Amino acid sequence: MNRLRYLSLAGSILILLVTLWAALLRIGWDWPTFTPQLAGMHGPLMISSFFGALIALERAVALGKAWAYSSPILAVLAGLMIIFTPALIVPAAWVLVLSSALYLAVGAAVIQRQSAIFTWLLEAGVLALLVGNLIWALGYPIFHAVWWWMAFLVLTIAAERLELGRLQRLPNWAFPTFYAVSAVVGVGLALALAAPEVGVRVLGLGMVGYVLWLARFDIARRTVKLPGLPKFIAICLLTGYAWLGLGGVLMMIYGPIPAGFLYDAMLHTVFVGFVFSMIFGHAPIIFPAVLRLPVRYTPSMYGTLVLLNLSLILRIAGDLMTQRIWRLWGGLLNATAILIFIGIIAVSVIRSKRSAPLPS
Repeated sequence: MNRLRYLSLAGSILILLVTLWAALLRIGWDWPTFTPQLAGMHGPLMISSFFGALIALERAVALGKAWAYSSPILAVLAGLMIIFTPALIVPAAWVLVLSSALYLAVGAAVIQRQSAIFTWLLEAGVLALLVGNLIWALGYPIFHAVWWWMAFLVLTIAAERLELGRLQRLPNWAFPTFYAVSAVVGVGLALALAAPEVGVRVLGLGMVGYVLWLARFDIARRTVKLPGLPKFIAICLLTGYAWLGLGGVLMMIYGPIPAGFLYDAMLHTVFVGFVFSMIFGHAPIIFPAVLRLPVRYTPSMYGTLVLLNLSLILRIAGDLMTQRIWRLWGGLLNATAILIFIGIIAVSVIRSKRSAPLPS
């Protein structure tokens, strides 16, 4: 299974690199492109292919079954089809549907081992990914699917934080409140199909609800006082929650805008500010679990987090004030921060690999 693990991870990183290029094309940089459709495929590549592969890979490693790797491998395959064979975009969309269906089966196997609220919420997140992929595969515009893709990532992260919350002594009303917020997110998603003007706003309300719950109960409020890696993770989490809250507020105010500056602001407060802050914070934990090699924390990681946030502030300010040049440079520096962080992780992995033999 080591080969499956390394193949899935290498493929997902390749998808990410190409997707960052596609993001810069989409935001307006006039640079060379593999295909004319690449910029328009930024969303499916980033969420369904890259995040779908990376998170499914983490679950496959945890499950420890060879068949579970079929989901991340198919997500990577679909991404490569989109990038290199534009004529196969529609088949690639259906490959993503199959990938997320298999991921759903992995979640069911996990629930058989441990049936708990957080494992069911993880499964709800995968279901959101599947529905979003299905909406896109059926030919609907991406802005109809993107709310489901967003919910996939938000529910996944919320479930993981809920799992850690079980380790604390929380008041009796904490968990019922969390479940109520999750129900609001579910209602928002359901309404987004039939009445998007209402559904997207309800979904935004649910995201704000998660932020308020996490700000009150998440363990990061305590670990931020610790030194080293725990403090870095906590700062990443708390920063990400602030961006999620802003994204939720924008969704509540503006609703389902299909394109333009406000659309960019609504999506990237969540996908860049929230999700990538989570990735920055969890990478020193996730990558050792996947690679079976340690990733050493270094204070230089703070530099990438600061760059990510300052550049996102510039980008969102450009969106809200319709300043195209601010958005252009903010997007470019977003990608730069992510690339530098990948480089830091890669250097750490290479050093660990040199100092320790690969597992058999």
